[in-house]
Amino acid sequence: MVCLTQLFMATRYTYIFYLATMRSFEDSYQYRGLRKKLIDKIREKGITDEKVLEAMMNIPRHFFLDTALDKIAYEDRAFPIAEGQTISQPYTVAYQTQLLRIKQYDKILEIGTGSAYQASVLAEMGANVLTIERQKNLFEKNKNFILKNKYPQIKFFYGDGFEGLPTYAPFDKILITAAAPFIPPKLIEQLKHGGTMVLPLDKNNSQRMIRIIKNETGTFEEESFENFSFVPMLKGKN
Repeated sequence: MVCLTQLFMATRYTYIFYLATMRSFEDSYQYRGLRKKLIDKIREKGITDEKVLEAMMNIPRHFFLDTALDKIAYEDRAFPIAEGQTISQPYTVAYQTQLLRIKQYDKILEIGTGSAYQASVLAEMGANVLTIERQKNLFEKNKNFILKNKYPQIKFFYGDGFEGLPTYAPFDKILITAAAPFIPPKLIEQLKHGGTMVLPLDKNNSQRMIRIIKNETGTFEEESFENFSFVPMLKGKN
């Protein structure tokens, strides 16, 4: 009888703990108000593409974070996620997305799925997104991606970002969400003529945001923008 009582109590406390830690996917007026303040702040920092801002306004960022971060989810800063990775600062997400100049139905290759927040912003803008994650645990976690029914045009892949997805090439746009030590040649090959790639390039200990336009001849033009801070882009799978 004692053993049954102990088992009952242990089960009860486990269930209570589960309820306490379970993510509640509620987008309340409070969260929307905090999101509106965040979007206003990003706009003040120089983001002018209203379609980017509208997309970010429509996506509950706190869904992509640990419940412990709910109250600060709409601060304009990066936060840790699993496997030593981060969800990028909202301004950075907006900045990269604006540089891509998204059009509806663009086929976009994203390198570095992470929390899937950036992929969701692209999908919210009408793009078809193929996103690669090298961390197996993050890839597995995104199989239960909470917004997958809303964004069925996001396709998740486990692989090496430097290799891209040649089977699905060419891509209208390519976005790299980690600091690349060089411009990956295989990704340039997979970019369509007239396509755009945006990435933070790590040179001389400085991560500069770069936009690449691939010309019809196969050559490319490179534009340089502001400095940022990203986790490094690594080869292989983990």
